[in-house]
Amino acid sequence: MIFNVSNPTLELFLPRADHSNGTAVIIAPGGGFVGLGYEAEGTAVARKLTEYGVTALVLKYRTIRSPDDATHMPTVHIKEMEMIMSRAKSGIPAELPLFAGEPHALEDSKRAVMLVRQHAAEWGIDPRKIGFIGFSSGAFLATDLAIGDKSTRPAFVGLFYGGLRTPVPTDAPPAFIAAAADDPYLPNDSALLYTAWRRAGASAELHLYERGGHGFGLTIRGMTSDHWLNEFIWWMQGRALLKQ
Repeated sequence: MIFNVSNPTLELFLPRADHSNGTAVIIAPGGGFVGLGYEAEGTAVARKLTEYGVTALVLKYRTIRSPDDATHMPTVHIKEMEMIMSRAKSGIPAELPLFAGEPHALEDSKRAVMLVRQHAAEWGIDPRKIGFIGFSSGAFLATDLAIGDKSTRPAFVGLFYGGLRTPVPTDAPPAFIAAAADDPYLPNDSALLYTAWRRAGASAELHLYERGGHGFGLTIRGMTSDHWLNEFIWWMQGRALLKQ
């Protein structure tokens, strides 16, 4: 985990030149906007994607500052977690308000999309095939981009154990949505996201696993959630994103 990020970065992972298919995926790790699971939900995923010819980029976006060290959670984050746990039981509010760290992190996400477009030719990327996937707080960012300004909207998004954000426009990019039914923080949001996408007439695919909790990432636990990456790859193949 990385805490107290004040300078955002974008780390590039290139596939073999003879294996590249022109598709790029920007990855936003989770961590509640107070930290980043940079390896488990970032670089480990990036390395896997390059095996399929994808150019992967891990976004280290800005987080809210801890008072002294990483073990001391900011007061605002504690309050946000209390709201999340209350909502998990009551379902109220239907949509969480913006997190304290979300606006700055979203700025960094928009800049990442623009940066990849600017370097597309240099990195062997098709500018029409730049996607953005996120985990937990990173999934909130992916959703924000997907339903936000067209100038920074990705070509496709992956929303992994993220939360509801609306309104979803009719031209929202295709979304791959995955989460576990036993998620203690966002137990219903994946279904809500899928419904919002479909009501808008936009393309979406939902994978709701029986078990996996929150933050299952690439950890092998002997559950069906272990296979989300394979299913995401199959989804990309079905959308002609992995053709050589």
